[in-house]
Amino acid sequence: MQKIIPNLWFDKNAQEAAAYYLSVFKDGKIINTTYYPNSESEGLADFQSDFAGKVLTVEFEILGMRFIGINAGPEFKFNEAISLMIPCRDQAEIDYYWETLTSGGGQESVCGWLKDKYGLSWQIAPENWEELNKRPGAFKKMMGMKKIIIDDF
Repeated sequence: MQKIIPNLWFDKNAQEAAAYYLSVFKDGKIINTTYYPNSESEGLADFQSDFAGKVLTVEFEILGMRFIGINAGPEFKFNEAISLMIPCRDQAEIDYYWETLTSGGGQESVCGWLKDKYGLSWQIAPENWEELNKRPGAFKKMMGMKKIIIDDF
C-alpha cells in the first residue's frame, strides 16, 4: 500500500479533473468517491452549504500511484512549488504527455515543465536524464528548451 497519497485541491471540479487524468493515463482507475453530507445535522459546515450532497473526494490511481482529488472552492491554487515528474522512455512518450497535458488550456514552461489545464505542474523528462545531464553543455541545452528534445543532447 502506498504510504503517502497526494491530496489535490480543486475548485469545484475534482470529479472532472479525475476523469481528465484517467483519459491522459490510460491505465488509471477511480478507486472511491465520497460525498459531502446533505445538511448541518449530518455534519455539513455552514460555509459548505453549496456543496451539500455533492462529491467531496475522488480517489483515483494513475501509473500505479494513488491521488485524492478534493472538491472544494477557489481558496487554494496549485503552483510550481510542487510538480509531478513523468520519466519517459523515449521522445514519442515525451511528445504524448507534453501535447496532451498542455492541450485545452495547459501552459508550457521551461526545462520540461508544464502546467495542465487545472494548474498542476508536471515535469516531462527522459527516464535517462542522469545520463543525458552528464553530456557536455547539457544543462545549458536544457535551459534553452521548453519541451525536452532528447536528440538535442
